[in-house]
Amino acid sequence: MKFGGTSVADPDAIKRLIEIVRARAQSRPAPVVVVSALARVTDALVHVTRLAEEGESRRAGDELRALVDRHVAVAAAVTTERRAAVTAEVRCEFDELIGLVHALAVLREVSPRSLDAVLAVGELVSSRIVAAALADCGIPSAWVDARHVLITDAEHNAAGPDSAETCARTHARVAPLSASGTVAVLGGFIGSTANGVTTTLGRGGSDYSAAIFGACLGTGEIQIWTDVDGMLTADPRVVPQPRVVPHLSFSEASELAYFGAKVLHPSTILPAVAKSIPVRILNSRRPENGGTLITAQTQPVDGKLTAIACKREVTVIDITSTRMLMAHGFLRRLFEVFERFKTAVDVVTTSEVSVSVTVDDTRRLDAIVDNLRSFADVSCEPDMAIICAVGENLRGDPTLFGRAVTALDRIPLRLVSQAASRRNVTFVLRNSDVPHAMMRLHEAFF
Repeated sequence: MKFGGTSVADPDAIKRLIEIVRARAQSRPAPVVVVSALARVTDALVHVTRLAEEGESRRAGDELRALVDRHVAVAAAVTTERRAAVTAEVRCEFDELIGLVHALAVLREVSPRSLDAVLAVGELVSSRIVAAALADCGIPSAWVDARHVLITDAEHNAAGPDSAETCARTHARVAPLSASGTVAVLGGFIGSTANGVTTTLGRGGSDYSAAIFGACLGTGEIQIWTDVDGMLTADPRVVPQPRVVPHLSFSEASELAYFGAKVLHPSTILPAVAKSIPVRILNSRRPENGGTLITAQTQPVDGKLTAIACKREVTVIDITSTRMLMAHGFLRRLFEVFERFKTAVDVVTTSEVSVSVTVDDTRRLDAIVDNLRSFADVSCEPDMAIICAVGENLRGDPTLFGRAVTALDRIPLRLVSQAASRRNVTFVLRNSDVPHAMMRLHEAFF
């Protein structure tokens, strides 16, 4: 059971979490709980590191002390017997963090490794608070340091899990607690290298942590508790009153998560797919609702798409060269550049002499363009977006593609792509056209 930041945002949210866990804590094995940092804490810690880079030690310290006060207040509101102990643990974690941030401010440099050490504190303290709150309410629970269980490589800020070692440690440190009826509580998003250096899985990685632990344990279901009723037919910030999708396939969920459905981290589905474990998305404010169930297979409704998603702020890169014509090896050379700079590509379209790709990570864009220009003409177009229409029905109903394109009549489309799986149709268009395009597609299909 993974609870996101909004599900542990304040004392009331944590009390709702306790009742949700209590309803399931009588089962054997007991549920395993994975929690994110309190709402907005990770953003605050990122801001603290920026202040440190600017040498603003005093302002960084003030912000950290405000975070200490917030966590101590939350801990005090949800605990009684364990209040003194958990408050001391929270203060100890933050005291170490204040010392680290002061050193970073002196150096005016925050390395990826240091950033992971700073960001990890949010999950460490929230999970300690939740474990203490559960125990104080009579639910047998134990805090487990996720860094001693989730073992990763040393790719800081986006670490990859070592599945074999993580599963071995999960069976050694988490499974016995669960089997005995004790709720194990871990922070999401964080792990460590084999040498014990703190790492993170990247923003939104708490979902991924929960899925990894669930897959290692062979659990019956992985639950993602959030602040919406499930996976929606569209982003509610763009389309008013979208519908809940009650059931979708692993493949559909992966496409939607990758192309911008915020409710789910793109990597979450992978461990579940490997073990065919259902994933359920639920609303911690309305736990009685059925949410969205994600399984290996689903029964698509005739004539329907499943949902649409959008990813904003992408850049289109056009690579043109007459050397492509009737030539082999060109695409290999082209994509080796993106591999060299560890930059993922979302959409690819090709013609006889040109390739167009989209990227949403532009940190290394200048270097990528410089390398590409050694063998091709290159141009970039920022401020673009991707809209992805997803549904198993796209594989069997050729009219859906035409209906989707027709719905976007008179909206300039930069690229159009349908994947080999034929589960999605992808449109690349200007950022400014996204609201209108999403509304038109949603009206046409939902």
